[in-house]
Amino acid sequence: MKVIGITGGIGSGKTFVCKILEKMGYSVYYSDDRARLLMNSDFRIQKELKRLIGADAYTTQGLNRELVSSKLFSDPKLRQKINQLIHPVVRKDFKDWQKSFKDEKFIFNEAAILFETGTHINYDAVILVYAPLEIKLDRIKKRDGVSEEEVLKKIKSQWTDEEKMKHTPYHILNDGKHPIEDRISVLLKQLSIPF
Repeated sequence: MKVIGITGGIGSGKTFVCKILEKMGYSVYYSDDRARLLMNSDFRIQKELKRLIGADAYTTQGLNRELVSSKLFSDPKLRQKINQLIHPVVRKDFKDWQKSFKDEKFIFNEAAILFETGTHINYDAVILVYAPLEIKLDRIKKRDGVSEEEVLKKIKSQWTDEEKMKHTPYHILNDGKHPIEDRISVLLKQLSIPF
């Protein structure tokens, strides 16, 4: 079994690519979704987030996503501390999830910042999903109902697509024009060849 990371900056469409992989019959672990779930269920994470951000990090409904997100994208040092808190817990959760799929040819782990955290070394390969800036801006403004300024702030807090491309030869352009299914099929054939 090969463990393949799927990554890409905000608005790149990595989740869209993962949904196609699921339709093809592959199993995908969604790191961001699991991180949110764990931030709401793991007492140690809750305690530490309240210490780092303040009691407002949680409301009666759970994680105050809007507040935490705004703090994350405006304070690089805080973002690093929170990543150091959350990522090991998510990594262990992924390892536990992975045990169920011993007979699979591939399993996939969708995560936004594999290269930035150095965790890309834990995968057999990483596929980068990318898109032109104007498309990313449009997608995030529509999806999150936020201003272009807010989206640019988030984009600038992550590595550029060009930086990420230096770390993997496997890329998918998700611009709404190129057929993604064909590109996925090509990459899966390449990834089937022994490394």
